[in-house]
Amino acid sequence: MDSSITRGLYRDITDFAHTTPSWVRHLAELWTEAGLLLFGVLFLLAWWRSRTGDLRATALAVLAPLVTAAGYVVSESLKSLVDEERPCRTVTEAAAPLVPCPPYGDWSFPSNHSAIAGAAAVALVIAWPRIAVLTVPMALLMAFSRVFVGVHYPHDVLTGLVVGALVAAVCSVALLRPARSLLGAMRASRTGIVGWVTGPGPAPRPADETAHAARVP
Repeated sequence: MDSSITRGLYRDITDFAHTTPSWVRHLAELWTEAGLLLFGVLFLLAWWRSRTGDLRATALAVLAPLVTAAGYVVSESLKSLVDEERPCRTVTEAAAPLVPCPPYGDWSFPSNHSAIAGAAAVALVIAWPRIAVLTVPMALLMAFSRVFVGVHYPHDVLTGLVVGALVAAVCSVALLRPARSLLGAMRASRTGIVGWVTGPGPAPRPADETAHAARVP
């Protein structure tokens, strides 16, 4: 993206931030970090509800936080290669950031928060499709909040979202089969904490129902 365009968008958004009520600004400051905690709660809920489902559902729920971590690692690797300074330090004509500007060396591109949000949103949607109405807006709002509080350019958060989402999708597909195999072995063991983590799976049908189902064409 052209630097003049993204710098202009950054100025517009930070200027807008200063026109909002104080409670909106405080909420944005809180959400930029608290959103990560909420994604963590959703990971736990997705895992818990999957314990009585089939192995595929359980595997995807267990993989969700792992592929999100992979999205963060890829984003952090890119950040170390692209030494882009934070806009709160370089765009001197913009309004002051709402939060302290990160120290020198904590580069701007891409946004790790946005990468985590994008990865978590996609991973949860893959594991629990109905939750898309919650996780997608959460990720978009978290990405926007990073510009709103003044610590990232718009292109930082857009790239972060895309990188996180792609990494989560690819890793979920690539790791599904081995994860299913591992969880299947763990579920079969039925020993202590192992069985509790993997869950009992779907309740078996009575023998007469199973036999009847087998006879139906």
